Amino acid sequence: MEAKTIVYILRSERNFNRYYTGITSDIVRRLQWHNSGQNVSTADDRPWRVSVSFHFTDEAKAQRFEKYLKSGSGREFARRHFDDVSG
Repeated sequence: MEAKTIVYILRSERNFNRYYTGITSDIVRRLQWHNSGQNVSTADDRPWRVSVSFHFTDEAKAQRFEKYLKSGSGREFARRHFDDVSG
């Protein structure tokens, strides 16, 4: 099995208007990390759940997609195409 890189969008269960986009190779461990409060950007809105994840075998493509999702047009793309992503 090839190594994979995962681009993910989290949604806060505390503040439904709050989303976080990130990249990892282990989505389960990364979600635990966010929910344990170790990330300053996500600590106040815990707990988090995975709203959507994208799995890539090419890390460079994953990094470009994460950067896109964090842009204005990427946030709009996510809002239009994924039911529970509006931020």
